[in-house]
Amino acid sequence: MAARTVIELDTVRKAYGNGTVAVEGLSFSVREHEVLALVGPSGCGKSTTLRMVNRLVEPTSGRILLDGEDVTTTDPVALRRRIGYVIQNVGLFPHRTVEANIATVPALLGWDRKRTRARVTELLDLVGLPAATYAKRYPHELSGGERQRIGVARALATDPPVLLMDEPFGAVDPEFRRRLQTEFMRIQRETGTTVILVTHDIDEAARLGDRIAVLSRGGVLEQVASPLAVLAHPASGRVRDFIGDGSASRMLALARLQTADLESADRIVQPAPAPVRLGARLTDAFEAVAALPGSAMGRVPVVGESGDVVGSLTADGILGALRRAADAAVSDAPVPDAPVVDAVADAEPTAAADAADDTSGHQPAL
Repeated sequence: MAARTVIELDTVRKAYGNGTVAVEGLSFSVREHEVLALVGPSGCGKSTTLRMVNRLVEPTSGRILLDGEDVTTTDPVALRRRIGYVIQNVGLFPHRTVEANIATVPALLGWDRKRTRARVTELLDLVGLPAATYAKRYPHELSGGERQRIGVARALATDPPVLLMDEPFGAVDPEFRRRLQTEFMRIQRETGTTVILVTHDIDEAARLGDRIAVLSRGGVLEQVASPLAVLAHPASGRVRDFIGDGSASRMLALARLQTADLESADRIVQPAPAPVRLGARLTDAFEAVAALPGSAMGRVPVVGESGDVVGSLTADGILGALRRAADAAVSDAPVPDAPVVDAVADAEPTAAADAADDTSGHQPAL
């Protein structure tokens, strides 16, 4: 059964008074519970597209549907209270405590104090910042990564069906960015929220997105597909140029080891090297094969869920697995399931566009 469509853009266009077209005839849908990553070069309309969904920017033409309802026919303030919104610089109110920041939308909706406090505590636990320690702190007392997590908690305060995220991890250092990405994936799995994520980073899009939508300058949609399909089979030269070098190594991080990739277990040289698990990322499998001593004759044992050896893996097996993943991605088909054992703003090109977008940079998710 196909997943329900939560957001649909139907030939959406955004043009400014001076003739600049930021988004041109954009059509795509976002499925329930999925993360759709919008990527593309600067000036491709990613942030403008995101802001049109919650009407911080008004579309010039076309339709944007939220659960089948045209957003341009609804009250914009009421709409924003149904949609979580997270930006790179968070936009926390500096004079309010963490607790008060998270409670912003519940207070506007008239929640009572007991319900609000319980929700704040729940959300702080969800983002890994216990209420006993963080609820009474102010934004200036937090690290950049902590502020970013509070921003996510605030956006989720009223359990919105949709979360819009505009370069949410761009303001932190690479190491902590990776940790925030992992934390976000955990939260999204737990909440099931439907997410549109804007990023300029193809690696982040491939890591976090269930699908990737690649835009080119002027807000033209070049391709919408799974990360593997985009990397293995870019639909145009613009997509290929944006991805750049390194598609194979990125695919190693996405594809997983399957039974079909293995050879017989009886060819493993004893004493056996440390095994990898069936369902492991090909990155881990590659590292295990690359680390083999010469005496192992290029074979790594592979174990199943029970811990029993189910086969052996060679460099040729990894290459075959990569080809299998690429072939499965031709029609955006899902890669066959395997046991998973490891958890895992744009400035517009004109001053007119910049001015139109400035209104969103300091607002909470109302």
